[in-house]
Amino acid sequence: MASLPALLLFLALFPVILAVEVEHATITIDGSTTIAETDNNFVCATLDWWPHDKCDYHHCPWGYASVINLNLSHPALAKAIKAFNRLRIRIGGSLQDRVLYDVGSLKTPCHPFQKMKDGMFGFSMGCLHMNRWDELNKFFNATGVIVTFGLNALNGRKQLKRNLWGGDWDYTNAQDFMKYTISKGYHIDSWEFGNELSGSGIGASVGAEQYGKDLINLKKIINNLYSNSPFKPSLIAPGGFFDRPWFAKLLQVSGPHVVDVISHHLYNLGAGVDPNLVRKILDPEFLSRVSTTFSNLTEIISENGPWSSAWVGESGGAYNSGGPHVSNTFVNSFWYLDQLGMASKHHTKVYCRQTLIGGNYGLLNTTTFLPNPDYYSALLWHRLMGRRVLAVDSDASPLLRSYAHCTKGRPGVTLLLLNLSNQTNFVLTVQNQLNIEVSRNNRRDRFTDGLKRTFSWVGIKETDKNLFREEYHLTPKNGYLQSQTMVLNGIPIELTEAELIPELEPVHLDLTSPISIAPLSISFIVFPNMDAPACAA
Repeated sequence: MASLPALLLFLALFPVILAVEVEHATITIDGSTTIAETDNNFVCATLDWWPHDKCDYHHCPWGYASVINLNLSHPALAKAIKAFNRLRIRIGGSLQDRVLYDVGSLKTPCHPFQKMKDGMFGFSMGCLHMNRWDELNKFFNATGVIVTFGLNALNGRKQLKRNLWGGDWDYTNAQDFMKYTISKGYHIDSWEFGNELSGSGIGASVGAEQYGKDLINLKKIINNLYSNSPFKPSLIAPGGFFDRPWFAKLLQVSGPHVVDVISHHLYNLGAGVDPNLVRKILDPEFLSRVSTTFSNLTEIISENGPWSSAWVGESGGAYNSGGPHVSNTFVNSFWYLDQLGMASKHHTKVYCRQTLIGGNYGLLNTTTFLPNPDYYSALLWHRLMGRRVLAVDSDASPLLRSYAHCTKGRPGVTLLLLNLSNQTNFVLTVQNQLNIEVSRNNRRDRFTDGLKRTFSWVGIKETDKNLFREEYHLTPKNGYLQSQTMVLNGIPIELTEAELIPELEPVHLDLTSPISIAPLSISFIVFPNMDAPACAA
């Protein structure tokens, strides 16, 4: 007889799975070894520089959400960040290389960004005043933010032709800014050099050889400024779109142990105005195309800079501020979580989502600061998916995407399942590589004995009555894919009466009951007692 939680979950999802096809499939998880590892703070979000009058397609979605004018005192902002218990934030974006720092011996006037017809990206140079930098760091310290700051890498260069810039980087302003930051005791986890200047560039480009030489100088500056510090920030570059020859040359020129992290940007869904965004998001073949970029970058690092690791420094799915009524809705979580899963498998240490707030693709609503669906997807990943990535094999249709990690902070394995089908309900058997089935196994006595024998490393004596799994099933409100309300196990996710991020509670189901994944739904399944030696160390 079905347990009460299983029955309630079935009834909650019933409107979605009515009159659909059923496909039985087997998911096999190899818990014997890891295939990759991420950083413990893999989930990252960005803060951009765009002013309120940044517009795309006659739509201006940025509001007051930039580094310069974001309301840091809004209570919802701090609560949303604190829920991660240390969120990594990358400060950067298209106007990063047009920002001056109002400190030290700066001789150029330091004015706010203004609309400028002939300016890069349609704006003038901008300014970061130190009183604002003080405010930001007070906020970061109070909310436990791990800070990555993107430096202006065009300062001092000259435009040679079209978007090609040349000449040595003038590091004076950046160095003064870093000195000020150190003098105030502000903790910067990593400094990033430039934004989208690689290859042919976006707005501007710099040759790889020149870029590599400038990175050598920047590394010397960091080493010198932090010589008496117990902590030395990492150096990240180039924060641009992947160009194989350019990235290889950069590592070759900069040399060993200069660049700690190779960062690249991804907008694989295309323009935000594309009417086919939803179709692309739900197309498994389309989603898989970007895996080539991940694998090529892995090869480049292995061949030319094995001392470096890979980050996705910025990714919003659709460029030009994201897709209205797509990037901020439930359907986008299929793309976002698939990206996190795929990036993890390809040795990506950190994945920075464009943006925390601002544009159409913000994790938070630009005006209300309320979480969009992807915020909760990010939070569940951050809480459930640990550093160690496990291999997964499936005989299901390609419309069911699957990823597995060691569970974060406790024993067990967490499985992420994305059902892209609008008509197939997947009923799954999940087993480990040792062919010990962990669901839908009728040979219960033999199964339980096997668990007791093989899970001794957990340090807990299991009994029949407490062999369970945790399930988090995510669906859109009223079955509408472009809803801005996410539903967890049949209950809409809303802030508490105290306007706090709610507890995201799973349902606990008998380990031997079927796993059912409804059409167009997302599920995190946690197996607290799965035999996974790779997770025990």
